[in-house]
Amino acid sequence: MEKWLPFTGILSNKPEENPDFYNWNRVKIRYCDGASFSGEGYDELHGLFFRGQRIWSAAMEELLSKGMRYADRILIMLMLMIIWADKHVFLGSSLWLFCGGLSTILHCDQFRALLPSNAKTKCLADAGMFLDIVDVGGDRALRSMFEGVVTMQGVAKNLPRAAHTRMDPTSCFFPQNLISHVQTPIFLLNSAYDLWQIMESVAPPAADPAGSWMPCKRSHAACSAQQLTVLQGFRSQMLEAVQPFSTAGQNGFFINSCFVHCQSEEQETWFSGDSPVLRNKRIAESVGDWFFQRGGCKAIDCPYPCDKSCRHQN
Repeated sequence: MEKWLPFTGILSNKPEENPDFYNWNRVKIRYCDGASFSGEGYDELHGLFFRGQRIWSAAMEELLSKGMRYADRILIMLMLMIIWADKHVFLGSSLWLFCGGLSTILHCDQFRALLPSNAKTKCLADAGMFLDIVDVGGDRALRSMFEGVVTMQGVAKNLPRAAHTRMDPTSCFFPQNLISHVQTPIFLLNSAYDLWQIMESVAPPAADPAGSWMPCKRSHAACSAQQLTVLQGFRSQMLEAVQPFSTAGQNGFFINSCFVHCQSEEQETWFSGDSPVLRNKRIAESVGDWFFQRGGCKAIDCPYPCDKSCRHQN
């Protein structure tokens, strides 16, 4: 494991790279438990303890003791990343599987409850809108994966009660069933063609034994007309999942049509000369405007391939 990691994008300390948050306190906690910091169980057969929730609690206690309790603005996004400027911000970016953005949604209200009531606390979920969809083989690959995680790690006891009382634990682990219940202001940063989900949920290897989706997954320019129809259907489901959340005035979102997964920590996508743009704003500008209430910050891109600001368009 690397001892040093570059802080880029929203973690950068350079104003030309991160105009609104460059001088905030910034902490990155390595994602390590496999269940979005929500596990709390014991596998008797294999002698395994799952302690994601306790890791989360211990990390928060440590940061509060280091001065975060005195912040007045905080933004949290889980991967885990937290930034504060004697002001609170909690950020979460999902780099692999369903780690960060989902963690942010799951823990956002818990995080806010730890802080003074007068602290300006908001959450940013990057690439965390994982959908419960049918894959190209007719199964639900991601639901099967989530069900295994929720069951093995004893996640149910730590899921938000508002959702848990209405549906089964696995359904509660999907952000589309959670996000409308989050009381803390939250910003969704997501691609409508989330690359990880296309790879592992829309057309996972088990659903494509002949490998007919491999060229399309390597380069969307190689997708057939039928495959593009499937991808446009995925986008439609993404927008449908976001719709209930979008009506709350305190929330914001930047849903673009780039084939990516996670955009806040990459300098090229966060804030650079050729970053993705929606309504004449780059991601950093949209998030900053939302947090500081400087203007409109709800934007959904047109369908692929209309957005020419996406990197690696082909």
